[in-house]
Amino acid sequence: MIHCEGLVKIYKTADLEVFALQGLDLQIDTGELMAIIGNSGSGKSTLLNMLGGLDRPTAGKLIVDGKDMLKFKERDFVRYKRESVGFVWQNNARNLIPYLTALENVELPILLTGARKRWRAKELLDAVGLSHRASNKLYELSGGEQQRVAIAIALANHPKLLLADEPTGSVDSRMAGQILDLFRELNRSIGITVVIVTHDPELAKKVDRVAAIRDGKISSEMLRRRSYAEELAELEQEEDEEGTHVEYAVLDKAGRLQVPAGYLESIGVKNSNKLRVELAEGKIVLLPPEEKE
Repeated sequence: MIHCEGLVKIYKTADLEVFALQGLDLQIDTGELMAIIGNSGSGKSTLLNMLGGLDRPTAGKLIVDGKDMLKFKERDFVRYKRESVGFVWQNNARNLIPYLTALENVELPILLTGARKRWRAKELLDAVGLSHRASNKLYELSGGEQQRVAIAIALANHPKLLLADEPTGSVDSRMAGQILDLFRELNRSIGITVVIVTHDPELAKKVDRVAAIRDGKISSEMLRRRSYAEELAELEQEEDEEGTHVEYAVLDKAGRLQVPAGYLESIGVKNSNKLRVELAEGKIVLLPPEEKE
C-alpha cells in the first residue's frame, strides 16, 4: 500500500534549512494496522502529512496505492484526498462542524461528491457505535463520541487508507482504549489500511507493528509476538511476562542503524561518535572506543 524509499523533506526559510526527514525507508502492506511513534520533532507528523497528500516530498520515492506522489500535480492531490485517504485529527475542530448534528457532519463529505446517500452516513454512524446519537449536536457529545464521529467522516468516501494523527490525545485512557479497539475492528471488518501516528508507546499493545522514528529516519520496528486475540485470552489467565512485541533495529541500505542513546550510555559511550565493532562467536559486538593512555 505504501512504499517510502530514501524519503527526504527539507523546509526552507530565507537563511535556514530544516531536514524533517533524512532518507526514510518504510513499507506498509495493504490491510495493515500499524503505528508510527516518535518524540516531538522526530518527523512523524511530516511523514503523515505526505502520506495524506498535504505536503510534497523534497526527494526520494513515495508510492501510495500504486500512485507516485512525487509526480502529482495539484489536481492529482485534490482527487487523492477526496477518493483515496481519510484523516482523523487530534483536534476535533479540524474534523467537525459544530452547528451540525452528528449525522449531518457525516453526510457532508458524501454530498460534496454529488452523491445522495443518506443511508451511507447512517451506516457509518452505526459502524462506530453512534446510531443512537445521530440527531445530537456536537456540544451534546463527549470528546470520545466526537472522535467517533470524526472516524465516520474519514470513512465516508470509501478510502483505502486511514491516517490518524494522535487520535487518542484528547480523551481519557478508557475512551482511548475504545477508540483503538474501533480502529482494529474497522481494519478487520472492511480491510482498510490504518496508520496511527502517536508519541505514546503504550499504543504498541493494540497494533501489530510499530515503527519508531528518530531524527527523520526509521530507527526500529516492533512486531507482535502473537495475535492480539491470543494475548487477550492469555491475560485473562495470567500476566504476560514475555511482553507483547519483539523490537528490531532497522538497517538502511548502507548498513547503518540507529543505536538507542540509553544503550550507548550503558557501555560508556557519551561524547564520542566512534564505536569498536567486533565479530565474536557469530555475533556483532559494539564496544566503546579504546581510551588513549
